[in-house]
Amino acid sequence: MAPWGKRLAGVSGVLLDISGVLCDSGAGGGTAIAGSVEAVARLKRSRLKVRFCTNESQKSQAELVGQLRRLGFDISEGEVTAPAPAACQILKERGLRPYLLIHDGVRSEFDQIDTSNPNCVVIADAGESFSYQNMNNAFQVLMELENPVLISLGKGRYYKETSGLMLDVGPYMKALEYACGIKAEVVGKPSPEFFKSALQAIGVEAHQLLSV
Repeated sequence: MAPWGKRLAGVSGVLLDISGVLCDSGAGGGTAIAGSVEAVARLKRSRLKVRFCTNESQKSQAELVGQLRRLGFDISEGEVTAPAPAACQILKERGLRPYLLIHDGVRSEFDQIDTSNPNCVVIADAGESFSYQNMNNAFQVLMELENPVLISLGKGRYYKETSGLMLDVGPYMKALEYACGIKAEVVGKPSPEFFKSALQAIGVEAHQLLSV
């Protein structure tokens, strides 16, 4: 048996990251990493169940899938686990009204969420919206709450675009944690609950999984 075959022994499903694994973000929709389109196609022809997991928080799920399809990937929205829909579910379940410190590209995911009189903050990779004023607004909301809640769509330090390395949400999340003396609730990688939801979607146990 080939080494790759040995590694797949007992494996029933694969979780695939997107940014930096399948493609690099950048102008014009980014670029597919060499061999990744073919690798995904081969996995989908196999007996393995495939799920795509991402901390992408600058694009809606529909926009992200559209971009990947334009790059040649066989993928649908129903195959993706992303943090924004998961965060919306948490907000609804807990009756939370967020101050949104997010990128305009993902704002549509929160269209059905009440943002009046905020009682929490949701932070994501906001890009140019990480201004002093917006960070200070988030800080003020949290400091005025008796039980402040900070929800972060991931906690990555940086990521790669075709133009170079870019700061991710993690450093900004840590700044609010430090300033407010609180701990953020992370929705997205590496949160165990995020991976559990992806596993549930494909009906695979953790010990049957290969994560890439």
